Amino acid sequence: MYNFKIWIDADSCPLPVKNLVIDTAKAKDLNIHFAANHEISIPKNNSNFTMHICAKTEGAADNFILDNAAQNDLVITRDIPFAARLVEKNIPVMNDRGTIFTKDNIKERLSERNFNLNLAELGLGGGGKKSYGPKEFKKFADTFERSVSQKIVTETFSKKREN
Repeated sequence: MYNFKIWIDADSCPLPVKNLVIDTAKAKDLNIHFAANHEISIPKNNSNFTMHICAKTEGAADNFILDNAAQNDLVITRDIPFAARLVEKNIPVMNDRGTIFTKDNIKERLSERNFNLNLAELGLGGGGKKSYGPKEFKKFADTFERSVSQKIVTETFSKKREN
């Protein structure tokens, strides 16, 4: 098993994303942590998977992940304000559509989100991207595979340099 962890903000994680992460974790012996305010279905009797049930208060799962994730981990979330907090702490984060959030793009994403939210509150639409289909899932799958592979190579190379 590798030292890095994959954290999933599981309250709103699409089922195809969750299933892909689980399948990848089984194949590559990865450590996955799910955080939500309710129990979600994860493989039982597998020490690679941990379900963290957080308080049913707003932001509890986000705060749990933020307090426990490390800079070599990877977080998956749909929550852009939460992603901004992670980026601020230099914790790698991506969404379920395959976008990796960075210091270069998070302010723009947050601004778009706030603009769309304001439009929606005014009754002028602004709901943003609602559909999640094969195209979005493929982009996530490709980006996730690339990110995990980079983490595995980096960790493996670091261990060899130490020896």
